Amino acid sequence: MTSTAPQTLQGEDADEQPPGWQHRLRRFGYAPPSVIGLRERLVPPYTRPSERLWPVFGIAPSAVNPLLRASAWLGPLLVALVAGVLRFWNLGKPHAVIFDETYYAKDAWSLINKGYEGHWPKDIDKSILKDPSVVALPTDPGYVVHPPVGKWIIGIGEKLFDFTPFGWRFMVAVLGTLSVLMLCRIGRRLFRSTFLGCLAGALLAVDGLHFVMSRTALLDLVLMFFVLAAFGALVADRDWARRKLAAALPEDEDGVLRPDAGIAESLRLGWRPWRLTAGVMLGLAAGTKWNGLYVMAAFCVMAVLWDVGARRTAGAMRPYRAVLRKDLVPAFVSTVPVALATYMVSWSGWFATKGGHYRDWADHRAGLSPDSVTLPLLGEIDLPQFDMSWVPAALRSFWHYETEVYSFHVNLKSGHAYESNPWSWIVLGRPVSYYYEDRAAGQGGCPADTADKCASEVLALGTPLLWWAACFAILYVLWRWFFRRDWRAGAIACGIAAGWLPWFLYQERTIFLFYAVVFVPFLCLAVAMMIGAMLGPPGSDERRRAIGAIGAGVLVLLIVWNFIYFYPLYTGTPIPVEDWRDRMWLDTWV
Repeated sequence: MTSTAPQTLQGEDADEQPPGWQHRLRRFGYAPPSVIGLRERLVPPYTRPSERLWPVFGIAPSAVNPLLRASAWLGPLLVALVAGVLRFWNLGKPHAVIFDETYYAKDAWSLINKGYEGHWPKDIDKSILKDPSVVALPTDPGYVVHPPVGKWIIGIGEKLFDFTPFGWRFMVAVLGTLSVLMLCRIGRRLFRSTFLGCLAGALLAVDGLHFVMSRTALLDLVLMFFVLAAFGALVADRDWARRKLAAALPEDEDGVLRPDAGIAESLRLGWRPWRLTAGVMLGLAAGTKWNGLYVMAAFCVMAVLWDVGARRTAGAMRPYRAVLRKDLVPAFVSTVPVALATYMVSWSGWFATKGGHYRDWADHRAGLSPDSVTLPLLGEIDLPQFDMSWVPAALRSFWHYETEVYSFHVNLKSGHAYESNPWSWIVLGRPVSYYYEDRAAGQGGCPADTADKCASEVLALGTPLLWWAACFAILYVLWRWFFRRDWRAGAIACGIAAGWLPWFLYQERTIFLFYAVVFVPFLCLAVAMMIGAMLGPPGSDERRRAIGAIGAGVLVLLIVWNFIYFYPLYTGTPIPVEDWRDRMWLDTWV
């Protein structure tokens, strides 16, 4: 008896067929992995719910596709609506200048009205809270150590709603709400699932650190917004480039896409609008706080590696050489110079006026280059001097200002009660208290029947169960990246690393846990990806799906409960001091 080789499936090569032993094992319940076509590998389709779901809700088959298209936006918008209500509810409370609002709210007011930050007198905060209309703008320049983008944005809210707590928190709350919407859409594109995308956004909506930062006029939430926007633009650019490659590849007589080394190595992708958008967003991130530069470096490397993967999938035999010849220069031009130009434009107020700090520094000085520079880990390095008088005085003054600011940042080692080491951030080792006030029974919102006094606090604390679940999610993401070569896991890991790891270079510097808000969206993506794995891979049986759904549902409900439990500590709501002590789960939170 002669054996007959299994017939080739339509549209597939014979060498893509499962080996014979796999077919023989089918009688024992083995199911060979499905073969994914080239088109699906380049541009994966979005997942669809089971067809058995629609009759349960009485939805006609003809309405399924319109409903799925609508849910791609309706789901994220609904999650963002909930996040917005949470963030704007009593936004003006506490009616106080909390934590570093004492710097950024006043700098923003000066910047939006005069074009540069002024030097405010001490103890002016009480006068601002009492009647901002009688507070005069300072004329002397103030020495500020952060770029102006975040303060411009805070100033827009102040221009709309006056120099009040609601006014200086308004635009930050807007960006906090929009970041939830963005994460829903980014997660949907990343996972090809509207459900997982909305889940990631919902987790961000109930994260305590993101929530507090969305209701406080600090710069870090603004930085997080632009970092997330840049990431989303690069993910969209990845899809755009791969679709263009897929459109250029040939099809066989059965309409199946085939790899082609010549096309994959020679095709020029041309103008990439999403990558230009990412360049602008990265420039705005660096124009908010300088640690945006580390994010730009990490994201640029990630985007180039994505191009390598796309050309390799399309059939390139030498994908790195192809990217070097066709993609590297356009990628650099559309990100780094664009980001630099955006950063410089953000300083337009300083350049356009003569009142800013160091604005006229070079007007009466010799045009020599700096004689030294301070670099991380290397310390101060002597440099040869050159005649720089040909450079406009404004640019020389600007360079001097930037070097002074850099020296301030790397040498900031003054102690602070709430400083923390970045090693402890992921487990919420030392959160920062932005505001604390004791309230007597029956006063200031404290219930009259309170046995003792009440505590009113705004604590920049992430939702504990979400962050502790994220510790396991990070391990899962790293496993997926290293051992399964899952690009989605690599992208999430890159976002976490770009926002977290650079701070390990400055462990002697005074740094705080709330800096971690920059990578909170990526923690939420990691948890959503882990929950997706808990629900089971495609093709799982109903028992596996049920067990996974129960476990995932319990985890999500516990995270939501945890946010509700700590809500008084996020909003400054007075609670009996005993209830406040019950919420101090770790001694370092006090």
